[in-house]
Amino acid sequence: MIANLVQSREETAIQNAHVPTVLIAEDDANMRELIVDVLAPLNARIMAADSASDALGYLEDNEVAVVVTDLRMPGVDGIGVLRFAKGRDPLTQVVLITGYATVESAVDALKSGAFDYVRKPFETVELRCTVERALEHYLLSCENRRLREQNREWGKGDFLIGQSREMAKVKRLIDAAAAYDCSVLIYGHSGCGKELIARQIHQQSARRDKSFVAINCAAIPENLIESELFGYAKGAFTGAGHSKPGLFEMADGGTIFLDEINNSTPSLQAKLLRVLQDGTFYRMGETEPRNVDVRVLAATNEPVIKLIEEGRFREDLYYRLKVIEIEVPPLSQRREDLPLLVNYFVHNFSKQLDKEIKGITTEVLGAFMRYHWPGNVRELENLIQRMIILAEGDKLTTDLLPPEIAHSKERTGCALDYLPPQSLDDVEAFFIKKTLRMTKGDRALTAEILGIDKSTLWRKIKRYQLSE
Repeated sequence: MIANLVQSREETAIQNAHVPTVLIAEDDANMRELIVDVLAPLNARIMAADSASDALGYLEDNEVAVVVTDLRMPGVDGIGVLRFAKGRDPLTQVVLITGYATVESAVDALKSGAFDYVRKPFETVELRCTVERALEHYLLSCENRRLREQNREWGKGDFLIGQSREMAKVKRLIDAAAAYDCSVLIYGHSGCGKELIARQIHQQSARRDKSFVAINCAAIPENLIESELFGYAKGAFTGAGHSKPGLFEMADGGTIFLDEINNSTPSLQAKLLRVLQDGTFYRMGETEPRNVDVRVLAATNEPVIKLIEEGRFREDLYYRLKVIEIEVPPLSQRREDLPLLVNYFVHNFSKQLDKEIKGITTEVLGAFMRYHWPGNVRELENLIQRMIILAEGDKLTTDLLPPEIAHSKERTGCALDYLPPQSLDDVEAFFIKKTLRMTKGDRALTAEILGIDKSTLWRKIKRYQLSE
């Protein structure tokens, strides 16, 4: 039997707040009550089981921070409880109590993952302190796991949605770039997500705790870009009433991202080359150099080799920047990623706009597959947002599409094998199979992307005799 034998000093707080649970497994009633009394002052919900089997049942269905278990119990012993608890959640801490302590049993318990080992008769303070330390260890481990998962979202490219061969290559290059403190040049058409890639490199790098500063070199007038990057001294020009640090100083110790660097002037290119070579630069109006430790990531939407041939870009700066070069494929070259991208944007914008959109119709997905996406992922993102704003039902349908997408035809030589089949059944079967393949057989996600429920998807898979 499981009992919540201890209420906190404020019972409602225990019921409403998320506090860790301590589970006591002890078959002796007097000993069980003693342990409960000893642990009552802890900021935890105390649960007690009078048998190992009841303790295992509770562990099966509940999150437990610390298990305090007797080593010797009828049926499953304390080592069995320990192994079961660690198998359910490796972060659960287990404290074993026994009156039959031997070196062998202690070693066996610790090898199996026990946090600590307390012998009977125990000092009450010793037991309470041991369990308190186990609680602290559990909470710290949970926080570390949360941070690791947060970093993994950046670090493993989960924000770069896609499972295509092209995106797998990009993710491998991001991993390589993040591991070494070198310059990176990112090339891709507008809307491909070049800044997102730069941010992921920064987040995975050793500089992740420092600043990430981004600037679009094409968005700032030529006469202001240098002062923005390198700052200026008081009186450097008319209107400079005070000194101002530049973006390189703001990024000191971190990363600066120079987007559309292909639009930079020859003068700016020369100064950037100096910073890359020795980390020094001059504020406008100053004669003393300043030093910074900044990693430079740059992006261009034009092939740099062509710019060099045209005399618009310094060759030495190009080779300084492209220690690692990442080419981002346009969306038209990775259409197999479309179902996942659509699902991601539908989910995000539905939440942001407080609308219950379940997915898109097969016809909409077909139109997306045929369209050539000149604006790349940014165009898709903006379109999904617009469709959700305009949607009156719970699915995105073709009447929400702009004419150029609704009536688009497959371009000759356009990527992959998304050629329009001949019948509606063929269209539906074709895209269900494609979406299943893209989601690696995840039927729940496939149904969500296609805007149908799981039972309907199951019937259609049987009807069309589809294999995943």
